Amino acid sequence: MNRTLVIDSATDACSVALFQDDELLAGEWVRLGRGHAERLIPMIAELPGRGMANRIAVALGPGSFTGIRVGLAAAKALAVAWNCELVGYPTLALLAAQGQKLHGKRELAVANTGGHGEWFVEEFGADGASLAPVKSLTPQDAAGLVRADLIVGSQAEALVASRGRGTAAPLSPDARQFGSLAEAALLTDLRPLYGRGPDAKLPTKRAS
Repeated sequence: MNRTLVIDSATDACSVALFQDDELLAGEWVRLGRGHAERLIPMIAELPGRGMANRIAVALGPGSFTGIRVGLAAAKALAVAWNCELVGYPTLALLAAQGQKLHGKRELAVANTGGHGEWFVEEFGADGASLAPVKSLTPQDAAGLVRADLIVGSQAEALVASRGRGTAAPLSPDARQFGSLAEAALLTDLRPLYGRGPDAKLPTKRAS
């Protein structure tokens, strides 16, 4: 029996899902904004068998610094307790897969809420592969840079409105849609994908 527990708390949404092979057994999705740390473990505990699995897949971001860390901490603790495989996946890759499930295998871009008024933007090919690394851009820069007609993500409608063309699919990452994600998108490197540098920087030493 091959079961995968999926944990996605990297954005304002929080979701969990339990798969047996490619079949979704159960899952839950809620839009929290805040409070991921308090809600995530109870959501997992409500899954069949309290979510116990042979593999855990966790969202690595980009998104909320706190949400990413909450999901990773829970995934790592459960992987140790259950002695199971642990993998990660990029949040925007899941959104791209969700968009292609709804609109067909076509080139698209993901535009999701970032920090300080910027958006996380990444374009994907028809095969679901990333065409360039994720960028944190101002809305104006994103509107000028993105070429794809189909835009998915929390800022899809805003991006389409800003540039005056395209199709918007406002989606949030959903662990229950993990089955749409290609195996090639799974990562064994579990470093968080914050998408932008830290807000605070260490002071530099003055030259003597």
